[in-house]
Amino acid sequence: MGIIWTIIIGFIAGVIAKFIMPGSNEPSGFVLTTILGIVGAVIASYLGQALGWYAPGEGAGLIGAVVGAIVLLLGWGGIAKRRA
Repeated sequence: MGIIWTIIIGFIAGVIAKFIMPGSNEPSGFVLTTILGIVGAVIASYLGQALGWYAPGEGAGLIGAVVGAIVLLLGWGGIAKRRA
């Protein structure tokens, strides 16, 4: 059940992040939105553990996943602007 829960939270986090940070060069579609949220959760978990906000083995929640996805979108936007 853990992987299904991760996919659901990832999708919700990706949708919220794309709503907060709209843009024309961002990834779209169900799969890419879900991947965006999942990678955002991984980024938030890693940074949170490195900064001492989360215990080892503890993952980020929905808010952390959204923040991580926004950071990922900012990076994506920076790379897309350099290419154009």
